[in-house]
Amino acid sequence: MAKQTNDGIARRIQEMAERVKAVQEQELYFYLQAAEAWDGAHVTVNGRRMLQFASYGYLGLLGHPKINAAAKKAINDFSSGTHGVRILAGTTLLHEELEAKIASFKGTEASIVLSSGYVTNLATVSTLISKGDVVISDKLNHASIVDGCLLSRAKFARFRHNDMADLERVLERYASAASKLVVVDAVFSMDGDIVNLPDIVALCRQHGAWLMVDEAHSLGVLGETGRGIEEHFGIEGAIDIKMGTLSKTIPSVGGYIAGDAELVSCLKHAARAFVFSAALPPAQVAAAKASFEVIEEEPWHVQRLQRNVEFFLDGLKTRGFNTMNSQTPIVPIITGDDARAMQMVKMCQEAGIFVLYVLHPAVPLGTSRLRVNVTAAHTQKEIAQALDIIERIGQVVGVI
Repeated sequence: MAKQTNDGIARRIQEMAERVKAVQEQELYFYLQAAEAWDGAHVTVNGRRMLQFASYGYLGLLGHPKINAAAKKAINDFSSGTHGVRILAGTTLLHEELEAKIASFKGTEASIVLSSGYVTNLATVSTLISKGDVVISDKLNHASIVDGCLLSRAKFARFRHNDMADLERVLERYASAASKLVVVDAVFSMDGDIVNLPDIVALCRQHGAWLMVDEAHSLGVLGETGRGIEEHFGIEGAIDIKMGTLSKTIPSVGGYIAGDAELVSCLKHAARAFVFSAALPPAQVAAAKASFEVIEEEPWHVQRLQRNVEFFLDGLKTRGFNTMNSQTPIVPIITGDDARAMQMVKMCQEAGIFVLYVLHPAVPLGTSRLRVNVTAAHTQKEIAQALDIIERIGQVVGVI
């Protein structure tokens, strides 16, 4: 079909194609590189084995023998897929066991598992609030939260990042709303900083607002035993709606909500992304359940991760890098502009360090960066090696 010259769809497609092509022609395009092998803290790409510093597998559990064995057994017991949606023929005993394990791990009455973390946020926010309500979001929340807020048709308000005075202002402005839901990330996915949970809890209680927290990057990361942000601050049971993913610290796929039994029942019967989406495959469900068990049985993974984070962040700061306010495995190395970020990634990968850049508009203008993730799979010798390489390249491109 012929397209009109002013067709908006064609224009947007063409603009993106030209942008990608321009970066590829400069040999600075590093997205969508196919991994040929994963090996502990290493990844093989284009025939080159590199230290992996772009993984979300914070506890290094990918390939753990117990998790692999659970997945293989699930295939033997239930085969490779399900019969359809959970509410009809797609639920297995494995799904029920995983949801019970998540609820126990997070200290709640029940939980629900959905097909992805993105879908979990989208479905939960859009199911629980509607016209006449207000949903209040930190300005740096993940895109899936933003999209859920927009889909809900509620009034969508935002407050300045981690700014409690601004959150209080917004809550006061919408005091007359039928219902109020505050949604925040626990650990922010681009900056690596931690939300001020104690003050947010106090404000929500003061203003009669529900609180939902996305723990995609805090599960297995924060708290003495990796149970997340409530354990980190010592205020267990403070969050109304606990969201997390099964594809980062947990080496599987999916997302979950943990909370009161009535909340979970509501989502199981009213969340369109649950009711109308096929059930997670048995192998992934079993792998996720086994992963929670490993975290409980082998607490040293969490302890090692937290030591590695401290060692890596201290090393970068000592060398003069700007890592913003990160306190977690998500470490931004600010380059300022796109060109330095792309050049640093190219040189790092050539030197055997697999890292990736994040550019505007994914982050604010002038804050382009390397988004470097340290994990429990790294030895301190490997981290020291990466620090020396990043320092040398940072000096060459003029970041430090």
